[in-house]
Amino acid sequence: MNDCMPSHIIELNANNGLPAFKALASQTRLKILSLLTDRDMNINELSLALKIAQPSVTKHVQILEDAGLVVSDYAPGAQGTQKRCRRSFDRCIVNFEDAARSTENVAEIEMPIGLYSIAEPKPTCGLASRTGWIGLLDEPVSFQFPQRAEAQILWMADGFVEYVFPNTLEPSVKVVGLELMMEIASETPGYDNDFPSDITLWINGIEIGSWRSPGDMGGCRGRLNPSWWADNLNQFGFLKSWMVDGTGSYVDGIPISQVTIDQLGIEPYHRTTVRIGIKEDAACHGGFTLFGKGFGNYEQDLLLRLRHSRKAKG
Repeated sequence: MNDCMPSHIIELNANNGLPAFKALASQTRLKILSLLTDRDMNINELSLALKIAQPSVTKHVQILEDAGLVVSDYAPGAQGTQKRCRRSFDRCIVNFEDAARSTENVAEIEMPIGLYSIAEPKPTCGLASRTGWIGLLDEPVSFQFPQRAEAQILWMADGFVEYVFPNTLEPSVKVVGLELMMEIASETPGYDNDFPSDITLWINGIEIGSWRSPGDMGGCRGRLNPSWWADNLNQFGFLKSWMVDGTGSYVDGIPISQVTIDQLGIEPYHRTTVRIGIKEDAACHGGFTLFGKGFGNYEQDLLLRLRHSRKAKG
C-alpha cells in the first residue's frame, strides 16, 4: 500500500449500504478499486489497465463516485484537463445489526485531544494547535500549560495520556458495547514510515489490548494540516476503531484480547476513563502521535460511543 494513503474504513449497513453494495456488484469496478490501491490514476490510465474504452471507464467511475467509494479531482494534463481518481476507503465492514435500533441506542461524545486529565510524556514530545507550537518542544512541562486545551496534535516517545469521558445515560440502561475511534500513529523525530510501535489502550484502568502502528507517517501532507506545519514532520495517522462488547475486545474487528464490556464497570453517571500509552515492556517501543480534527486526514477528535439497552425488569 502507498505510504501516503491512510487506513480509512467504511461501515455499511441497511441504512447506508445499498449504493455501495450495488457499486461493488461488478468485477470491473472491483478491479478499479484494486488498481487505485497504490496510486491515483486518470481515466486513460484506468482504460489502458482494464483494456476497455474510456467512456465505459468513466461510467464505472461515476457509479463508484456516487457510492462514495472513489473521489476524483481535475488537474492540468498534457492535453488539457485530466480527471484523477483515488480510492476513498481501504477497508469495508458490513454491519448486519438493525440500523434503527443501533442508532437509537448509541450515546457518543467527542473529546478534544488537548482536554486530557493526566499526561506523563517523555521526549521526544510536544503539542501544537492550528496556529503554532504550545509551550516548548521536548519539554514535558508543556503538557501542563493551559493552552493545551487548544491542542490539535500531540506526541510522545514514551508515556501516556488519560481522558475522562462523562456518562449521563439513564440508570435504567445497561452498556453492552463500547467503541473508541482515533487517528493515531507512532512517534519519532521528523517522520519514519517504517517505525513500528505497540500502542496500548486502557478503559477504567483495565488493559484492553495493544495495536502495532507501522510507523510515524509522512512524505506527503495530511489534508488538514495548517500551512505552517513543515513537510519534514509527521503528517497523518491511521483511523483506528477500538471496540469492546460481550465477546471480547477488537481493533478494526480483529481480536486483541478477551476483555469484555462487563469487566469494564461502565455505569450510568459514572465517568469512563480512557488511557492511551506505551507499556514499559512493549516489544516495539515507538511512542505515539494523536491527531485531532485540525491535523492529519480525519476531521475528528477522540470519539467514544457507548451502545446500550434497557435493563431486564425484575
